[in-house]
Amino acid sequence: MKDILEYTDYRQYIADYYADRKAKSAFSWQEFAKTAGFSSPVYLKYVSEGRFNLSEEAAVRTAQAMRLADFECKFFVEMVKFDHAKNDAEKRAAFSKMISIAEAHKSKILEGESFRFFEDWKNPVLRELAPAMPGAKPLALAHACRPEISAAEVSETLNFLVKADLLKKDKDGNYAQTDKVVTTGPMNVTPLAVRGLHHQMGEFALDAIENVPQDERHFSGLTLGITREAYQEIVRKIAEFRKDIIDIATREPATDEVYRLNVQFFPMTNKSLNKKD
Repeated sequence: MKDILEYTDYRQYIADYYADRKAKSAFSWQEFAKTAGFSSPVYLKYVSEGRFNLSEEAAVRTAQAMRLADFECKFFVEMVKFDHAKNDAEKRAAFSKMISIAEAHKSKILEGESFRFFEDWKNPVLRELAPAMPGAKPLALAHACRPEISAAEVSETLNFLVKADLLKKDKDGNYAQTDKVVTTGPMNVTPLAVRGLHHQMGEFALDAIENVPQDERHFSGLTLGITREAYQEIVRKIAEFRKDIIDIATREPATDEVYRLNVQFFPMTNKSLNKKD
């Protein structure tokens, strides 16, 4: 089975661990549960299926039953915390610790770099800005950002983008994109970071209403009464529209300015108007 540092779902790890042991011996859920100190012979089976949860103390016992090393045990406990987190802040804290543990042992989580990319607005902005300003020093790039950031933040961000293979740097110190478009893809953890990015970009959009000249920005909106079927069709149209925008933006290699497009479509009521109590 895969190394534990390649997982983000502790339930899947338990299921895979059991399947691996079962394939090699007469291992049973009862034996597994007993070794971990559970009275119910199917407790861990139900945990793997999402029917039961593990407390932090039970997570440690389960990790020990799977004979995980010290850092692997800590990683497993953080996976449990990540799964059980009550809000995004707790999820980010747990996932960040998972990344730190993995990196400390020369490994990386599949979604770690993607998570970091979408977690901070500076990453997508500097990924577009740096190639558009060849030869520019970090301070010049920092002054070009809205809002302005420090040269140290620019250097840190560029180093990450190069390390994550999202930018490449030539011998003259100029940057180029490795791929033209970055998307989240079908991942489990990255949407957590994307939600944070949407919050950041939403705040910048509010600031732009007041501080960006009207001929350099475009804001418009609609309030609509729709059915669920209409909602789904509109979402499909938005997806098609985004692809059209990407085609236009990537048509030419030159960049004069870095823009952000927020596409927001959300309910302004709590329940369907047609439902009756």
